Amino acid sequence: MCIPSIIQAIKTYETIIIHRHVRPDPDAYGSQAGLKEMIAESFPDKNVYIVGEEDPSLDFLAKMDEIADHTYQNALVIVCDTANAARISDERYSLGDKLIKIDHHPNVDVYGDLMWVDTTASSTSEMIYDFYQSAKNEGFTFNNDAARLIYAGIVGDTGRFLFPSTTKKTLQHAAELVTYDFDRPSLHDGIYNIKDNIARLRGYILQHFKLSESGLSSVKLTKATLNEYGVSPMDSGQLVGVLGDIEKIKAWVFFIEEDDLIRVRLRSKGPVVNEIATKYDGGGHPMAAGASVSTWEETEKVIKDLEQSCKEYEG
Repeated sequence: MCIPSIIQAIKTYETIIIHRHVRPDPDAYGSQAGLKEMIAESFPDKNVYIVGEEDPSLDFLAKMDEIADHTYQNALVIVCDTANAARISDERYSLGDKLIKIDHHPNVDVYGDLMWVDTTASSTSEMIYDFYQSAKNEGFTFNNDAARLIYAGIVGDTGRFLFPSTTKKTLQHAAELVTYDFDRPSLHDGIYNIKDNIARLRGYILQHFKLSESGLSSVKLTKATLNEYGVSPMDSGQLVGVLGDIEKIKAWVFFIEEDDLIRVRLRSKGPVVNEIATKYDGGGHPMAAGASVSTWEETEKVIKDLEQSCKEYEG
């Protein structure tokens, strides 16, 4: 395990810039900003920044820093929760002096001078708390803001501890984190409350979804449909879980039309979907993955692959 090397790197560098993936979720924000809070609390004299595109729905967690290109000179860059280098938000990550990857997705894209990848972790936020437990004897400290962010990331990526990725260690970490002083109810509200237009589009999806004999459901959200409900492609991530509680469904896929591509979001209760995602410039977890295609004709190929996977799955 390379945690000791990461500890040493953080101690060595005076400027540390932390990135995460595009189209962020609570785990991306939580691990990125939680790590920043930990480092800044532990070493007040260091310059620590978080960068990347902002998602307004996650502003309640953290705000990104705006930094100039020259800030990367002689800096340590850490990328959290990002399996593929192509999905790192803010391409300036390569301008630093040293690059570290911390992630819990399958390591299909090997990048960085140091890599810590743990696919057994429920989330990258869980890994950041693992890191703290190893680093606290090396002068690292923790605070309420770090706890709030790490807890949010764990909650988000475990579906409120309902997903199979939740382990005994995950719950032990959560039990320790809630001893810190932060407002859990408002944190949950921030993650799970939705606007009325999202709720109406969810209703539309539930009224119109179809389930194949193999147990697959596919949903196509065109730009026209998104515009009708006033939902942006970025906000569409709040819709993907809506089919998860439906009986007999094995896997489902959302196709979201954007200006220059069609976003593919895959979810599963058993059939492996990240292998399919890799065929379409994507990746992710076995039960939750993402990809992209260029045309609606290509979406039919994705559906065909998913149908086959559902047919072959026994569970």
